Amino acid sequence: MSSRGSGSRSNGSLPQTKICQFKLVLLGDMAVGKSSLVLRFVKGQFDEFQETTIGAAFLAQSVCLDDTTVKFEIWDTAGQERYHSLAPMYYRGAQAAIVVFDITKPETFERAKAWVKELQRQASPNIVIALAGNKADLAEKRLVEYEEAQTYAEDTSLLFMETSAKTAMNVNELFLAIGETPCTRFKTFSSFVNELIMWNMRCPLLILLQLSFTLL
Repeated sequence: MSSRGSGSRSNGSLPQTKICQFKLVLLGDMAVGKSSLVLRFVKGQFDEFQETTIGAAFLAQSVCLDDTTVKFEIWDTAGQERYHSLAPMYYRGAQAAIVVFDITKPETFERAKAWVKELQRQASPNIVIALAGNKADLAEKRLVEYEEAQTYAEDTSLLFMETSAKTAMNVNELFLAIGETPCTRFKTFSSFVNELIMWNMRCPLLILLQLSFTLL
C-alpha cells in the first residue's frame, strides 16, 4: 500500500483523517493488461500468465494522500466484446475510469478512443478519465507513439501516463493522480458546505440587525 504525507503532529494528538471513498472502473480491449495493472497496484505483484477476466473482478485498496484516506473500489472489466453490454453496469456511478491500451497494438488505442467517447456520453458528467498506455516495457515494439496518445489526451481532457504492470512503471503514480482529483473536489465541496453552515448560523443575527436599522 502506497502512502504520502506525514500523519504526525507536534502536540502528540492523533491526526483527524478525512475519508474519500470512490468507485473506479478499468476499461479496454482484451489482453491490454487491465488486470495486471490492478494486481500490481493492490498487491504489488505481476503474473506473466494472468487469467482472462470473466465479466468483471472487484478489488479494493486504500492509500493515504496528505490528510485524506482514499478508498478505491476497483472494478476490472472483461475486454471481450461479448461482455461489452455489461460495461455500463460497472461504470455507472463511477467517479473515475482508467481506459487502457497496449502501446504495441494500435487497434487497442482506437478501441480506447471508443471507450472514452462512451464514457463522456453515458457516464457521470464529473467522471475523471485517465488513459493508460500499458506495456511500456515493450518500447522496442511500440506502434503507438507517446506524442500521439498525449495529444489525444490533451484534446479530450484526459489524464495520461504510459505504464508497465511488469516493471511497475507509473502504476502507483497513475492511481494516486486519479485519487487526488475526486478528493480535491470532495475537499472543495466540504469546505463549501462548512461555509454555508456557518453563514446560516450567522444569518439570524444579520436579519435582526437589518430589522433594528429598519425600526430606527
